[in-house]
Formats: sequence, structure tokens, C-alpha cells
Amino acid sequence: MLRWPFKRPASTDQLVVSWSDRTLVYVLAQLRPDGTYQVTQSGVEHQGDDSFENFVRRLQGLGLKGRTAQVMLRPVQYQFLQIEAPAVTPEELRSAARYQIKDLLEAHVDDVTLDVMRVGDGQQQGAGHLFVAAASNEMLKSIIELSDALQWSVRVIDIQEASQRNIQLALLGREGGRLMADAALVFSDERQVLLTVSANNELYYSRRLELPAGLFSSADLSNATPQLSTPRDFEADPLAQRFVMELQRSLDALRRTWSFIRLDGMRVYAAERSADVSTWLGQQLGLRVDSLNVNALFPGFDGIASAQQASCLPLLGVLLRTESRAL
Repeated sequence: MLRWPFKRPASTDQLVVSWSDRTLVYVLAQLRPDGTYQVTQSGVEHQGDDSFENFVRRLQGLGLKGRTAQVMLRPVQYQFLQIEAPAVTPEELRSAARYQIKDLLEAHVDDVTLDVMRVGDGQQQGAGHLFVAAASNEMLKSIIELSDALQWSVRVIDIQEASQRNIQLALLGREGGRLMADAALVFSDERQVLLTVSANNELYYSRRLELPAGLFSSADLSNATPQLSTPRDFEADPLAQRFVMELQRSLDALRRTWSFIRLDGMRVYAAERSADVSTWLGQQLGLRVDSLNVNALFPGFDGIASAQQASCLPLLGVLLRTESRAL
């Protein structure tokens, strides 16, 4: 979790947003007695040619002013690094990590905000490493500006890796399988997918995989048009096979580093193509691969317009965040 400098009085519903590339994606949800979150409103709002003031007025018209909000950063907005944990006290971890990653940053070390969490549970083979999320202060300033304009009470700024982990662990919990490892592969746009592997209530592995140009069209991932493009013949497509090789390398690296983990399967979200991609990857990887379905955890999500689901789904895991987890 990236530290937020102030808080306002909380409101009833929970709002999760991302603000990236002049586009606000939001999900408004309400916690139900059974522990699930009822999705009551959602959307993808592009600023376009609007001035900032006109865009804010448009968002106010959607009822987003004065909400308790949580922010999720998209992968393009921060670096996510893994380093050896410095031999310092917990209170000194952030400052020590800042010094350790300064040469890996895309911006000057003084111009970023960062937070850290242990890789895995910090006790098993492969322990002694940290995940570090580093975001530019300039980017965070733009979020603060929008938050001020809409009078949000911001509780936390989270990242997509942590949100995806939370969804995995919640699904594992419903299935009684928290001691098993679960891989999730989420296609939230046509350029990059996020692979995470979670077990024992923690995140153990994460990798961002670039999608070969043309492997999926925009329509495949957003269903922006009434008809999806004709499904590709993945078996004969060299771009698809290259992607599978990179995915297999990631799973091999996981097994080498965390030999005690038994990977129970993988869940795939690729919007309208989830079933196709799951079947294909299951055949290629020799692994049980299912579609990632969050409808039981988030009633009402299936009512979101299909053109917006791929953008909204990564936000949902922020609702499941617990204060006992870092990031």
C-alpha cells in the first residue's frame, strides 16, 4: 500500500477507481452480510477533449462526489521489483529498499513513493526477498488532484498485483484450498497480461508478460463490437506459441524457486475469450486451466457492460484487501 497523506470522514459505499491515461475506471460496491460485495455501479470514463473542470462535473453527475475511495494503480503507472531483503529492522525496510533500488528506477529516487512487502510468507525456501512497488510522485499528484476535486476520502492506494492476489485467495478460500498454489493470468488490455501465483495467504510470484502484437484484437478483449473476430488458430500461430513459451518459463522459474509449492491450477480472464484461451493454455501447459469467474464473490459484476468488464475486473480485489497484508 502506498501511503496516503490524509483522510476524510468515510461514506457508506465503497468506491474503487483507477486513473490512468486520462481514463477513470470505477466500481462502486456494497458489502453484504455474507461477505460478498454487491456491485451497484461501474463505468469507464474517458476525459477526451473535456477540460479537467468539465470532466470533474461529468463525474459528479455520476454520483461519484464525496465517496470513500480506494485507488488501484495500473501496471503502467509503477515499477514492481523484487530484491533481496536488506538486513535491517522492519521500520527501516522502506528506506533501505529505496537505496537498494535507486539504480533500477526509471525516475530519480527522490521523485518516487514506494512500499514493500515480503515475497511469500517470509519463512519458506526463497524467503529473504521483497517486492517493491515504486510510483512517481508526479503521477500520484494527478490522483490527489482528482481526489480533491471530487472530495474523496481515500483509504489506500493499491497495485494490481496485490488486487489480483486478493481475488485468487478469496476464490481459493471458497474452495477450501488455501494451502495450494493458484496461478492467475489476467488479460486486461491487448498489450500486456499479468501473471500472479498466490498460496498460503500470500503472493509468491508475479510477472508481466507482453502480448505479441496482433495476438488479440481490441474486440477480443473488450467486446467493443457486437461480433468478436474469428478465433485464431492458436496451435498454428507462432505468436501464440512464443507467448506459451514465455508463460512456461515463468512457471518453471516458480517451481525452481518455490519447490514446496504444488500448483493446483491456473485461472484465466480474457473477457469474452476466457473459455477459448483457458482450453488452449490447458492443452499447451498440461495444467488444469479454468476461466477466472468472480460472479460469486461480486454479485452484479456480470451485469456490467461486456465492453467494460476487462477494465473493471482488476479493481475488484482492492475491495478484499485486509489491513494485515502489506501492499
